[in-house]
Amino acid sequence: MTILDKHPEKNLIRLQLSQNVVLRNLDLGSMQELESCLEISDLKKSEILLRQGNFQMEQYFVLDGILKRIVTNADAKEMILRFAVEKDIETSYAAWRLQRAAPYSIASVTKARIARMPLKKWVEFLDQHRVLKESFEFEVMRLMSEIMAHTITLHMLDAPGRVERFLRKYNYLFDLLPMKELAAYLNLSPETLSRLKSKHKELFN
Repeated sequence: MTILDKHPEKNLIRLQLSQNVVLRNLDLGSMQELESCLEISDLKKSEILLRQGNFQMEQYFVLDGILKRIVTNADAKEMILRFAVEKDIETSYAAWRLQRAAPYSIASVTKARIARMPLKKWVEFLDQHRVLKESFEFEVMRLMSEIMAHTITLHMLDAPGRVERFLRKYNYLFDLLPMKELAAYLNLSPETLSRLKSKHKELFN
């Protein structure tokens, strides 16, 4: 019997795991094998999962709520690199593979529920499932590419351009994200974002 077997919402959680961007093509036997390694955690708003500079890392599957990836500079100024929502993953896989400290923090934006496991165990599981490993590593590269595009956007586009790009690529996230968090992601004040929202209201519908 696994930890998940004892969870009162095990059927819902299994459904959510089966819809995850990385896990959705796992066969039943492999999913059951993975379940034995998973821990289910209910997170409070702003709870820290991983601190920048740590070496103890985990793999996260988002079941509900929103996580964010944050990098902090020497002056303690934060930059949000990405958000992860239901069906997404969060990871520090590249740093773990390179035997480096986590280059960013991961925290909850809202109340959230995740499935988690040590990265060492996740990598061992991947090594036994070649197709899953290829899918996972592709997703990691895709996320890195998106983050790079986002950082370029902050330097190259003005405020309206940043908002319009977000709407074009991530329109589904707008109503889910707290205004303050989205404004920080776009490097805008909440007031500026609110004004641009009103100005471009038709893009938000």
